[in-house]
Amino acid sequence: MRRNIVAGNWKMNKNFAEADDLINSIEETLRQYDTTDVDIIVCPPFPFLELVSDVSEDANFFVGAQNVAKFDNGAYTGEISASMLKSMAVDYCIVGHSERRKYFFETNQDVAQKIDLLLKEDITPIMCVGESLEERESNKHFEVIRKQVEEGIFHLRAEDMQRCIIAYEPVWAIGTGKTATKEQAQEIHAFIRQLIREKYNDDVAQEVSILYGGSCNPKNASELFSMEDVDGGLIGGASLKAKDFIEIACSF
Repeated sequence: MRRNIVAGNWKMNKNFAEADDLINSIEETLRQYDTTDVDIIVCPPFPFLELVSDVSEDANFFVGAQNVAKFDNGAYTGEISASMLKSMAVDYCIVGHSERRKYFFETNQDVAQKIDLLLKEDITPIMCVGESLEERESNKHFEVIRKQVEEGIFHLRAEDMQRCIIAYEPVWAIGTGKTATKEQAQEIHAFIRQLIREKYNDDVAQEVSILYGGSCNPKNASELFSMEDVDGGLIGGASLKAKDFIEIACSF
């Protein structure tokens, strides 16, 4: 059955010294909590992956990257390949985040390519989907989510689909302080799980963890995570504070 998961996305924050302080604070804080019921993932910027990976060796968390190239290797200045991530003991990788889609014009087809390369290296993709405020207010959110899921990940075989994680992040709730209600989150998570069920079968649908992201914090995490189809969170701002991040992870 699917696992509870909390992943921290540091985005483009912290310098090296600050990152060192934060990851060591996370490691120390983890010792004070029982996290046997949740998988914790830390996703720092690329320059800090080795630092975080080194600390993870003696700590109870996994390492994730925030992005990956859609190419195997070659003359792609500034890009980071899946095989490079694998060589640094990276276990997970975020793909299709709304900020990548918005600022770097990534498409569902780009996301699909990245997922294939990650799975080839045995790295678990965390595929993000989500609608804008305009799309929700015009009642197009189900259509948007369906298209992102179908074009981004439904090309996979059932056995590979079960190796993936999906994160629902309503764009209007990312970094805005606005949060989807637990009912709104459950509605979309159940919709995504039903899409998986219809494409594959119930066994596959029950294996895939679906995370919520969008201004999740220690005050609202328990309420969100209590919903049947919400299996954890992809945490942004709150992951930059060790105590807040671990408290969220212990909200199940």
